[in-house]
Amino acid sequence: MKPPAFFQHASALVESTRIGAGTRIWAFAHVLAGARIGKDCNLGDHTFIEGDAVLGHRVTLKNGVAVWGGVHLADDVFVGPNAVFTNDLLPRSPRFSRVAERYSDPKNWRVPTRVLRGASIGANATIKCGVTIGKFALIGAGSVVTHDVPDHGLVLGVPARAAGWVCECGRRLELDDASRASCRPCALHYQARGGRLRQIP
Repeated sequence: MKPPAFFQHASALVESTRIGAGTRIWAFAHVLAGARIGKDCNLGDHTFIEGDAVLGHRVTLKNGVAVWGGVHLADDVFVGPNAVFTNDLLPRSPRFSRVAERYSDPKNWRVPTRVLRGASIGANATIKCGVTIGKFALIGAGSVVTHDVPDHGLVLGVPARAAGWVCECGRRLELDDASRASCRPCALHYQARGGRLRQIP
């Protein structure tokens, strides 16, 4: 029998067969059948991945993170310890007779959430379902995200509000009078316009 291409700690429970090579799944993690996990990911202790959740390549989940069905984490996403995702805007117990029919099909209640490439979510942040967090965005620790976050956006607070921009490397950018910024260590240059930040030559 061919050994798995990923590492599974002896106390982890892995029911999915769709896990990429080089991924490491640590103690007391639980990955349900149907979950899709890319290559070279790192799932810390006590992480939980529900069926229909999708993780791209090189995703890092720190300890205590649960990724529910309908949540899609793109390549190179970082999720800090105990950050919280949700997937239902009108949560009720499916055992409550008045809503039981609604919960018979996830299409009736599940609200997708997307975290795009390279974004980082700080420890203990909460992400309301239905939002999109843009590429290389940075969510501050403890923030509650209720709206979409643009590419490279830095958001902080409860509820999370725009607090600036960050480079691909995560360093905060300082805009000049022409709404331009540079990250010296990365030699990358940016232009802010219309509430968006784009990389420029």
